[in-house]
Parts: sequence; C-alpha cells; structure tokens
Amino acid sequence: MFEWVLWFHVISFISWFAVLFYLPRLFIYHTEHKENRGFVKVVKIQEYKLFKYIGVPAMWATLLSGSYLAYVIGFAGNNWLYAKLFFVALLVAYFFSMEHFRKQLESDSCEKSGKYFRVYNEVPTLLMLVIVAMVVIKPF
Repeated sequence: MFEWVLWFHVISFISWFAVLFYLPRLFIYHTEHKENRGFVKVVKIQEYKLFKYIGVPAMWATLLSGSYLAYVIGFAGNNWLYAKLFFVALLVAYFFSMEHFRKQLESDSCEKSGKYFRVYNEVPTLLMLVIVAMVVIKPF
C-alpha cells in the first residue's frame, strides 16, 4: 500500500506544482494587459478554474497522501521530515496567498505589478528545491 500512496503523492505533488507555477504567470499576464478587457475577462476565468478545480484538489491530495506517508515512516529520528513539513507549511501559505491575489485581481483592486508577480513566481521553485532535497538527501 505504501508504494501506491507514494505514487499518488508524487502525481498529486506534480499537479499541485503545475498550478503553483502557472497561476502566478497568469497574474503577470493579467496585470500587464489590464487595458485589454476581453483578454482580462478570459484570464479571470482561467485563474478561477485553475485554482479551484485543479489547485485545491491537488493540494489536498498531496497533503493527505503525504500525511499518510509521514505517519507510516514515523517522526522519531527523522529530523529531515520536520524540516520538510516546515517548508510544506510555507508552500501552503504561498498557495493561499495566490487565492488572496486572485480575488484582488478578480475585483480589479490589485495594486501589484507584473514585476512583483515575476519575483513572486519564483517562490514555489525555491520551496520545491528545498522540499525535494529534504526527501532525497535527508540532510538532518
């Protein structure tokens, strides 16, 4: 059973990261093309569907399957797991910050620039590098 849950966890993780990588890119397009109302209307729909229909289920699938794996592995003597969970918590916070910005963009009240979202878009990459390192290298 462990291998099947691990398989599901990896698939969920990939799906969640697709959203974490692409939604901020949509925010960049959204902010840099505000004057094009037709384009913005389409991007708002894409942002909503990507977050709600793919992002939220993928996040929960990742967290639930990861919780099972952590339980089976056990926390005793696995300090790398504590470190990984800390960075996963940061990733979850980042994910919900995307919903905050999505709602602002939806209501046309977001003051952030495309340049801001270009930097913001790098956060999941950095967190992914650390999280995967915790699992593969187990430095602690």
